[in-house]
Amino acid sequence: MKVELRDPNTIMKLSRLGSFHQSKLSFLRSFLREFKDWDYKRDLFNLDQNGYGEAVYSFKKKNRVYSLVCFANEIKDEERSDRVIATKWDAAFTLHDGIPSSEDIDRLKNQVPKQEVGRLSFKELTLSRANKSVRVFNHVVDSLSEGNQPDLDLLSKVGYLYRTTAVYGSGKFGLADRFRIKNREEINGPFRLEMMLVYLVRQFTFDQVNHVAHHKNPEKAVKLEGQICKNLGIGNSTGLGMAPFIVNHPTLLNNWILSRETALKKIREIKTVKKEESELFIDCVKKSIINITTWNTDSEYQQIKIKSLLKDVEKFINYIENDFNFKIEYPFNEIYLWLEQNTCEECIEYIVSIMMEPYNDITEPLVANMSSDEDKYFNIPTNRTTNELKDIIIARYPNILEN
Repeated sequence: MKVELRDPNTIMKLSRLGSFHQSKLSFLRSFLREFKDWDYKRDLFNLDQNGYGEAVYSFKKKNRVYSLVCFANEIKDEERSDRVIATKWDAAFTLHDGIPSSEDIDRLKNQVPKQEVGRLSFKELTLSRANKSVRVFNHVVDSLSEGNQPDLDLLSKVGYLYRTTAVYGSGKFGLADRFRIKNREEINGPFRLEMMLVYLVRQFTFDQVNHVAHHKNPEKAVKLEGQICKNLGIGNSTGLGMAPFIVNHPTLLNNWILSRETALKKIREIKTVKKEESELFIDCVKKSIINITTWNTDSEYQQIKIKSLLKDVEKFINYIENDFNFKIEYPFNEIYLWLEQNTCEECIEYIVSIMMEPYNDITEPLVANMSSDEDKYFNIPTNRTTNELKDIIIARYPNILEN
């Protein structure tokens, strides 16, 4: 049986795109798979008792090394701001190509904390800054220093110790231009360097909070438990940069969505599903209920969407357990058709993401298709007429004309 790719006029609507959930194709998950066998080290950790100073972390495989250089600074509470116009942050970071020399660290110490006002070199690949969640950071320090683990309810409501206010790359502020590194196989997937920076920043936040707690009370202090660390990430105070990015990189967006749609098509075309595949799928759906119930938001709109999703996922589980048999031919196609008829957009895309879980053989080759050599697509055809442009808009973007 041949299944057609879903209609772009449906899938590319904002409501549907906004219902997509993380999957095996997501940038962070594909990054973690690709870098799990790299050597990780903390090469320098020169912080004072209050957690201020510099640190260097590295990822290494064969002859390739990337190093995160961190600068933690003391700032006043009134100086802490997540707005773009801020000039001071609790910490600033850059991802350095290779192993930084002492001269590099001195140079970066003078430039990285300045962020946009500073100047980086082609040796630096990405740049970022972050602020503490002061309430959570101080609570964790106080708890650990007294020999206790922090309040899990508080941590679950926030989810991080630090939140970034920008992650820059591709030539901004003197950073290395994309052409210098785009052919490196290990970072060929989208946002590999940005993911590497944020992943290492996350580790720095754990090390810093343990360090400060220890110096506050060396006799009683304990370290933050590994399981708690696993449930903490890095916050993000704004996603403003993604709006112009998507407008300016349409082939990338196309490739991201096309890879996901291709995965769904291939899964729907599986004639016979193995027992272990169906069991993994069902198990992931059931366990994900816990995940949905932990989402916190102040947005009434999102609260309604979450309740609707939870209701429909529970409805889907009842259908799978009582009215469905995976022994039929093309079971995932039947599941998808049922979802379209019986659940909301959010639930459809949620289950589509989980369908990918048993199928590494389908998803992993598609990760390589999620980058784009954009130079191929942006030679402006100066011979085209305005009437031709109008015809293209009518054919491909009819929704624009409706508004």
